[in-house]
Amino acid sequence: MSRGVVARLTELGQSVACAESLTGGLVTARLVDTPGASVVVRGGVVAYATDLKGSVLGVDAQLLAARGAVDGAVASQMALGVCRVLGADWGLATTGVAGPDPQDGMPVGTAFVAVAGPDGVRVKRHQLQGDRATIRAAAVDAVLDLFARMLG
Repeated sequence: MSRGVVARLTELGQSVACAESLTGGLVTARLVDTPGASVVVRGGVVAYATDLKGSVLGVDAQLLAARGAVDGAVASQMALGVCRVLGADWGLATTGVAGPDPQDGMPVGTAFVAVAGPDGVRVKRHQLQGDRATIRAAAVDAVLDLFARMLG
C-alpha cells in the first residue's frame, strides 16, 4: 500500500507528513521503506505524550482536557497540525489505545486515524483486536488505506 501512495504522490507532485501517537513512528517508517519516498515524505512527529499534541501540533488544549488524547477531533487536529508544522500537502495522524489498560475512558484497541488534505479532513474510528503490536500495525494499515482512498 505504501508503494501505491508514494507513487501517486509523486505523480501529483505533492507531499505528506505524519503525526503519530499510537503508532509511534511506524507510519512514517512504512512510508520511507518505499523507494522514492524521499521525494514526497516531509517527515513525522511522534507526539506520544498528550501535552506534545498541543505544544507541537497545535491541538486545542481545551479539547485535550475535555476529551483526552484518544478522540476523533484530536486526530483531525493532529493531521492538520502536522501539515502546518512540516509544510506538507497531506497530513496523516494516529491516536488510540494499544493497551494493556484503557485510556481516556476508551477501551484497548480504540484507534482514530485521520487524513488531512486539499479537500479537508477525514477521520475514522476503529476498534482493533489483538496485542499491542497487532493493534499498532493495524492502525498503520488503517491510516494508509484511508489515505490511498482519498488520493484516488
